[in-house]
This record gives sequence, structure tokens and C-alpha cells, in this order.
Amino acid sequence: MMPTNTFEGFLDLAGVDKPSDEIMNTCVRCGLCLQSCPTYVQLEVEPSSPRGRIALIRGVAEGRLPVDAPGFLHQMNECLGCLACQAVCPSGVQYGHLLEAGRAQAAAVREKSWLTKLIEIVVYQVLFMSPFLLRVFGRSMWLYQRTGVQALVRKSGILKLMGMEHSEKLLPKINDRFVYAQGQHFAPKLFTNGVSQAQPVLPKRVALLTGCAQSMAFAHVHEATIRTLRANGCEVLLPEGQQCCGALHAHGGDFERARELARKNIDALEAVSPDIVVVNAAGCSHHLKEYAHLLHDDPVYGPKAEQFVAKGRDITELLAELGPRPTQNPLTWHVTYQEPCHLAHGQKVTSQPRQVLNAVAGLKLTEMKDSAMCCGSAGTYNILQPEMAQQLLDRKLDNTAATEAEIVLSANTGCMIQMRAGIAQRCMNAKVMHLVEVLDAAYRQDEARM
Repeated sequence: MMPTNTFEGFLDLAGVDKPSDEIMNTCVRCGLCLQSCPTYVQLEVEPSSPRGRIALIRGVAEGRLPVDAPGFLHQMNECLGCLACQAVCPSGVQYGHLLEAGRAQAAAVREKSWLTKLIEIVVYQVLFMSPFLLRVFGRSMWLYQRTGVQALVRKSGILKLMGMEHSEKLLPKINDRFVYAQGQHFAPKLFTNGVSQAQPVLPKRVALLTGCAQSMAFAHVHEATIRTLRANGCEVLLPEGQQCCGALHAHGGDFERARELARKNIDALEAVSPDIVVVNAAGCSHHLKEYAHLLHDDPVYGPKAEQFVAKGRDITELLAELGPRPTQNPLTWHVTYQEPCHLAHGQKVTSQPRQVLNAVAGLKLTEMKDSAMCCGSAGTYNILQPEMAQQLLDRKLDNTAATEAEIVLSANTGCMIQMRAGIAQRCMNAKVMHLVEVLDAAYRQDEARM
């Protein structure tokens, strides 16, 4: 039976679904989500809680509250969208879908700052929709950082004058080399000299979604991902024609562009007939698994999306399923693990990253307190909501410092950028790495000692 919808307070927006009665009425206001919500934990006020925001969304949907009500607009901005509430909800409230619908309504009426407008136009509408322009931007940022222009701009004070001092500090270091999907093919790695060859039980033709920022700022993570999958007996493909996953568009209420990107990625990745589609950024792997929901009304791509989503895996999830090949020589690193929200809460992938780390001989893992509490990155949240983002980052950094680990591991692009910025801010003696880089380093060490 199709869900019904009697809530008529929402504006009719092209391409935006209204929440159904069933989804809207699932919340029973039990409050079990409160202590999992980062903003509620920080502020301890009801509107800044999941049930408070659901009440506001419902008020607008039923017409009891105008769409442009200041409280509603504020809370659609203040929420991180971390999905911690959804993960612990005993009633199974689909909070993420409610939030995206609410944000679409808010975006239609909100007066936006020039910085917000700039991000939406330049990033969402231009760069993330065009792989070519994204490459041009990446090379420009590489020159900006390497030629000394960045240092001059920072010293000039112009960034502070423009209100961009904080956001510019979050710009990740652009790699000397990029990894773009151009139809590359990598065969499984063969080992000799006593190193066991992994033989995955699962299908092993794997297509890698290279994404947008990852290709420029985290190309080394793509390289580590490819090497690690090959070391575990996988054939790895980088299908051409793929684009940004569209997560930030959907989270911001721009469903038309999110659907456009989803269709392009389904076509590009399915063209190589993969057994698995793997992603090494948790926010992207979560959104890829939402393609079926995003395209459920599309008679052509709806069925395609269902089949596509069934193949989707986060890299930590896939490695755990494969049963990663154990390493031979001790890697004596001391690490802690910062759990990405959209991996731990959105995909409920929590034990698998630790299972992967357990395959690394000699590795010391010290768990941090509240490892799954949001670090404050949340897409562009740390740019648009810097005060709350900083409070959450401070909490995360305190918990990180308490572990005395030399390396902070994560599995998401935004989290790694946020944690690097915070560690630099505090001059902490630690570095940030992707979890897959640890396994890759251990495998490379084994090969070097053959």
C-alpha cells in the first residue's frame, strides 16, 4: 500500500517529495534520542533536539506554523544531520528523510548570506556538476597553495575582511597528483615468497566511486584503496563518466541535481558490470545507498537504483566482508578511531572498521570516548555554522588527546578535514589518516621485507 499524505502546509516544490503521514507520525516523543543528539547535548534546549525539530517540521507540514517561522528556519540550519537519533530510535523514525524535506522547504524561503549563496552557486551548481571544472578548480587551488599566494592572502587580512578567514583554513591540502576515473583497470595482486594470497569468497569485480573532493585532496586514499583491494584478491575498476555522489545537494534540499548526479553515476558505474561498488568516504557511501529512495518515483531509474544500491559498500564494510588478509610484520603504530556519523549511524557500520584494524599485526588501538559523536564537520556545516562546529570539535579533540594516540583514524573526507584543522589549531602531536591507509601501509611493509 502506498503511503498517504494529508499534510498540505508544505510548499509545492518541483522534485521535492512531501513526507507521508506514516513517516511523520512515527515519532512517539519518547526522548531516547536526546542524549545522542550533539546539539541537544551542547545546548540542552528542546527545539535543538530531534523530537523538537520533528515537531517544527510537522507544525509547518500541517499549516500550524508558517514556513518562514524563524525557529523553524534556525533549526533546519542548526541540525547536523548526523543521524545519531535515527540510529537509536526504537520506533524507526526516518529522521534523515524528514530533515531533508524540511530543509528543502526552508531553502525555498530563507534569506541567505552571500557566503551561503556563493557556496551554493560555485560549489553545488557549478563545480560538483562538472568534472572538468572541478579539475580546473583543483589545479588552481594547488597553485594557490604551492606558489606562496595562500600565505600572502592570509597575511593581507583580506580573508578576515571578507568573512572567509575560518572557511579558508578548512581548505584541505591539494595533492600533487589527482586520481580521476578514466576507465582504469587494476588486476588482483599476486604474491610470492610465503605471503598468502587472499581468495575472497564474495564476488571481486569492484568499481570504485572516486567522488569529487577525494580525487583532489585525498588521491593518496584512492591509491591506498586500490592497492588494498588488489592485495585482497579484487579486480578494481575506475569507470569513466562518474561524478560527485550528490550527497551535499540532497542534504541541502536540491533534489533535482541530486537525482541528476545519481542517474549519471548509476549509468557510469553499471557500464562495467561490477559485482560491488565501493566508496571510501562514509558520507558518500551512505548517500549511494539512498539512491533507491531518491529515485523511487522514476519509472526508468527506480528499478535500476534498487539493483545498484544492493551492490554498494563502504570500503571498511567490504574489507570486513572479504576477511582482510592478515599482515605478517608488526606495524607498531598507536591509533585511535573517530567514527564518521554516516558510517556508524547512517549505515550502522561499527564493528567492521575495528575488524579491519585487527588484521594489522602490532597495531595498538585506543578507543576514544564518544567516538561516534559528531566532530562538527557535517558537509558544509563547519563553514556555515562555525560556532557550534567548533564546540563539537573541541569536545572531539579533548577526547582524542586523552587517548595519547599518535594517529587519528577516520573513514570520511569531511571528518578528516575537520580533525586536521582542529589538530593544527591546537598544535597537537598527531596526524590524521584514513583507516584503509593503515592496512595499506602494513601490506607495503610486508612486501618490502620479503
